[in-house]
Amino acid sequence: MANTFSLLNLFTGDLMTLFISVVLVIASVMSWAIIIGKVRLWRHVRRNPIKLKTTDNMTVAVERAIRPFDKNLWFLSMVSYVAPFIGLFGTIWGVMDSFSAIGVNQSVSIGVIAPGLAVALGTTALGLIAAVPAAIAYQYFTKRADDLYDTLDEVRKETESKK
Repeated sequence: MANTFSLLNLFTGDLMTLFISVVLVIASVMSWAIIIGKVRLWRHVRRNPIKLKTTDNMTVAVERAIRPFDKNLWFLSMVSYVAPFIGLFGTIWGVMDSFSAIGVNQSVSIGVIAPGLAVALGTTALGLIAAVPAAIAYQYFTKRADDLYDTLDEVRKETESKK
């Protein structure tokens, strides 16, 4: 019996596994694009600090200044919450595949159940690979945006109190 294990087959074994894998990879790539964009934005701010222009409505000025820092954080939050469940669905799908193979082969050998379990663990791993960086980045960038908002709001209050 030849060993037919392939890392590609681990994530593309059947249509459902392929769909789950593609969704998780796309979510991960989009998360990393947002993370890289936020890192660039914060580097730019470190070199060029935000200066609020005095206007009649300083609250609106603060909201406009903070908007780019909050943009797309919702997606990181969503991926951090949803990706593990999508990976878990892949886990269930792989375990169901293993039980199906047991029924078809009337055997409980490792060769019968291993492919389904490998798919199960592979989709679980993809779910975590997508979720963990998104969760860390969401918490980090949300905290930084909140701190920036607090700083800008203090400047707003000081400006308004001088009027």
